[in-house]
Order: sequence, then C-alpha cells, then structure tokens
Amino acid sequence: MPTVHLPDRILIRLDGPDTEHFLQNIITTDLDQLPAGHAKPGALLTPQGKIMFDFLVSRTSDEGLMLDCRADVADDLLRRLMMYRLRAKVDISKQDQLFILASWDNDSSASEIDSTGDASLVDARFPPSQKVYRVYSTARTGSAAIEDYVALRIAHGVVESGSDYQLSDAFPHDILLDLAGGVGFRKGCYVGQEVVSRMQHRGTARRRVMLVKADSPLPASGSELTVNGRTIGTLGSVSGKHGISIVRIDRVKDALDAGTPIEAQSIPVELSIPSWADYTLPQADSGDLD
Repeated sequence: MPTVHLPDRILIRLDGPDTEHFLQNIITTDLDQLPAGHAKPGALLTPQGKIMFDFLVSRTSDEGLMLDCRADVADDLLRRLMMYRLRAKVDISKQDQLFILASWDNDSSASEIDSTGDASLVDARFPPSQKVYRVYSTARTGSAAIEDYVALRIAHGVVESGSDYQLSDAFPHDILLDLAGGVGFRKGCYVGQEVVSRMQHRGTARRRVMLVKADSPLPASGSELTVNGRTIGTLGSVSGKHGISIVRIDRVKDALDAGTPIEAQSIPVELSIPSWADYTLPQADSGDLD
C-alpha cells in the first residue's frame, strides 16, 4: 500500500451548531450529498464564478467539517471564511498538528483503515476502480514519493490548483468539478452560483481537463499545447511521457477533424478524455465563456 505525505497541504476545521448551514451557503459542494467517510472536492468561488480556493471537504467524527487545502493559501482561505461567517456560530481553525497523507492500492475498506486511529477517507475525485484514501494522521509516515502520487493524479485526470491551474483563472467546469461531485446543481444559492448554473444549462463550457501522452518525455509543466502555433492549453503536472492539461476542447476537435498535429514544444502529443469524465468533444460551435 503506497502512502505519501503531502507537505503542501493543511487542514482547516469548522465546528459549531451553524457549521453545515454556513458552509452550504458559500461553497460549491452540496453537503446534503456528503456521506461520512468520504472527502469530496469543492471550491469557494468569486462572484464571477471562478475558483478562488479549491479543497476537499469531509465530515469529522463529531459532526464538524474539515477542509483539506493548499498550505500556502490556507491563511487567505481562513480570512475569507471569517469574513463570510458574520454572526454564525462556527469556530474556524487550522489543524497544524495533523499530517495529510494519501494512500492507494489498498484492499481494506475505509472503516478497517480507521481502526488505526487516523481519519481515513475515500478521495471521491478518483473513480471507484482506483480507491485512493485521504488520511489525516498525527504521524508523518510515507512509503512512496510525491512523484508517485502525481503520476496517479495524472493517470486519472485529477487536477489541483498551483500544479495544474491558477486560482481565480478557472471555472468549476474547467477542472471537471461538475462531473466529480464537486458542484451541487440542486442546492440553494452559493457564491458564484449564477455563472456556474448558466454554464451548465447552456452547455458553454469550452475548457476541460484532458490527458496528454507523447512517445518521448514531455516538456516541463507550464509548456504550451499548440495547433499550428496557436495555443489551446498549457501543460499542468507531468510524469515522463504522460501529463495533464486544461484545454480548449473546441480547438482540440477542430485539430482532430483537420488531422492537424497537437504539439508541446514541437513534440507531437495525443489528448484523451479521462475514463470517468462524462463529457464529449463539441460537435458544433455554440460559443464559449472565457
């Protein structure tokens, strides 16, 4: 069972009688659909519908909620949550004493892993065929390297801010939050909800996550993907010949129809849709929302 410590992540805990109501009204995830033992993706958006913070949200054993987020933006997220809190009875604090681990290729159930005393949760961003657990532990352990976990994310099309896109530069649809259970389309209003709902109902999402593959090692993260010199996306995380990118799928479709190569620094690449992602390349131009 490979296990890796994720030093760039930290936990923010929310407790109090108003916790769930407070968070339900500001983040994309529908907490009514959040079962115990699972960590689901979510985001806090700008009023214009772009991702200001991304995280995993889960339940604690005593009915609180936990946000698993990037350590370098945790203080900013904490301040933003405090700003929205107003008179709500919610205590919000960073959990510096807990380490965040990821483990996979384990045949045990989450409840069996919980017997160790650590909080172990199914990472809902990954498909059921590839069980990945998020472990919140008082011990910093790990048998695998960060590169192993990055390769796992790439293989399943799981993107994270900082590595694969920049905060305030992507809509939830761009990173497949709408398909990964990270957006509640039947819940009430939340910050940025109007824009996200409009993209959903009009089908105007034109940037999507795609897997990148080449016959030789890919260039570094941040390299542009181009068609005839025109940029269609940027490489995010890279592991040898495999990578991940958020691309303009209408331009990908045009290139495929025309038989035009897609390249990353002159290296021909193939793009594919993650196996779990239920979207298709557009059949006709219906406009876009940049």
